[in-house]
Amino acid sequence: MTQPDLSAFGHDPWLMLGKALGIFVFLLLTVLVAILMERKVLGRMQMRFGPNRVGPKGMLQSLVDGVKLALKEGLVPAGADKPIYLLAPVVAVIPAFMAFAVIPMGPVVSVFGNHTALQLTDLPVAVLYVLAVTSIGVYGIVLAGWASGSTYPLLGGLRSAAQVVSYEIAMALSFAAVFLLAGTMSTSGIVAAQDRTWYVVLLLPSFLVYVTSMVGETNRAPFDLPEAEGELVGGFHTEYSSLKFAMFMLAEYVNMTTVSALATTMFLGGWHAPWPVTLWDDANGGWWPLIWFVTKLWIFMFVFMWIRATLPRLRYDQFMAIGWKVLIPVSLAWIMVVAVLKSVGRNGVVPMILATAVTLAVPVIVLRIRRARRRPVRPPVTQSFRFDPLAGGFPVPPLPGKGVHINVPDHVGVEAPIRNGKPIVNGSVLTGGGGHHG
Repeated sequence: MTQPDLSAFGHDPWLMLGKALGIFVFLLLTVLVAILMERKVLGRMQMRFGPNRVGPKGMLQSLVDGVKLALKEGLVPAGADKPIYLLAPVVAVIPAFMAFAVIPMGPVVSVFGNHTALQLTDLPVAVLYVLAVTSIGVYGIVLAGWASGSTYPLLGGLRSAAQVVSYEIAMALSFAAVFLLAGTMSTSGIVAAQDRTWYVVLLLPSFLVYVTSMVGETNRAPFDLPEAEGELVGGFHTEYSSLKFAMFMLAEYVNMTTVSALATTMFLGGWHAPWPVTLWDDANGGWWPLIWFVTKLWIFMFVFMWIRATLPRLRYDQFMAIGWKVLIPVSLAWIMVVAVLKSVGRNGVVPMILATAVTLAVPVIVLRIRRARRRPVRPPVTQSFRFDPLAGGFPVPPLPGKGVHINVPDHVGVEAPIRNGKPIVNGSVLTGGGGHHG
C-alpha cells in the first residue's frame, strides 16, 4: 500500500488553528444555506412557495429560526436521566465537525506567504478515522432516546442503533474497492490517484452503494426511521427543545455535508476540475479547486433534498432488507471482482466498465427470477357470476380499475377486473352466480 506524503501538515500551529476556524465557519454557513435551500427546493418541487417573508426573498429565514430556537425555554423532562440527556446533543454534534478535519478541499496554496494544503490534516488511515468518528456521533442519538425517559424516543434510538450497524458496514465495504485501486487510505492520496479518471467511472457499484448508505447514515428521508413523525411523534428528539434541539439539527446537516464531501473525495476526484474545465491549464492550480470541490459537494446536498421531496418513507423491514440483503452482498461481490482485476493487472477503464455491467446485472436477474417464482398463479374461472352491490351490506358499486373477489367452488378469492359494472374473467363478461365486492 502506498504511503502518503504528510510533510505538508502540522508545521505552523497558528496556521492550523486558522484552518480549523475556517472549516468551522464553512460548515456553519453551509448549514444555514442548506436549510434555506432545502425549504425552497421542497417548496418548488411540491408546487408551493418556500420561505419568502424574512429578509429579501426569505434569505434570512434560517438565521431567524436559529435565534428563535436560542430564545426558547429549555425544558428537561422529569423522568429523564439529566446528565446523559444534556450530554447527548454534544456527543451528536462534536464528531460531525471532527470528521471534516481530513477532507482535502484543495491543493497546496499560499496563505500569508506560507505554503499549506487546503486540508486541516491527513492520516495514513484517514478514511477509517472518518468512519470511526461518524459512528461515535450516532451514539448521541441513541443516548438521547434512552435518556429522555419516554417510549417513543427510546424506539427512535433503538432504530438508530440498528440503522448504523447495517449501513455502516455497507459504507465501509464500498470504500474497500477504493483502497484496493488507490493503494492508500489517505484522503489526499485517494484524490491524487484520481487525477486522470474518477473512481465513479471505475467503481460505479461502490459509488451506488455509498450514495445509498450515506442517506441511511445521516437519517435522511426515505431512511429517517429514528425520527419517523408518523409513528414516533418526532422520534429520538421528541423531548428536546431550545438549543439542545437545534444541536441535533446542526449535527444532521453537518453530517450531510461531511458525507457529501467524502463522496466527492472518494469518487468524484475531490478538488480536481471536471472536464472540459481541465482543458484550462490553471484549472487545478491556486484557489480554483476550492470552487470545484464546493460545487460537487452541493450537487450531493441537492440530491439529499431531491430524494426527500420524491420518495416516501420505507417500512422498517424494507429498510433493513436493503442494507443486509442488497448493499452488503453487492459490495462483497464487487470487492472480489476488483481484487481479481487488480491482481491480474486488468484495472483499466474498459475492463472495469465491463465488470461493473456484469456485477449490476446479476442482482437484477436474481430479483426478477425471485419475483417470477413468487407471483401467484390464478386458476381459470369458468362458472358464471353476477355482481351483487348489496353483498357487503352497503350499496357500493365497483370502482373503475378495481376488481371483484369471486367466490365460486374450488376458486375462492379470485380477483377479476370490472367493465360496465360486471366482472371480466378470461376475456369474457360473467353474468350469473354469486360473489362479493373486494
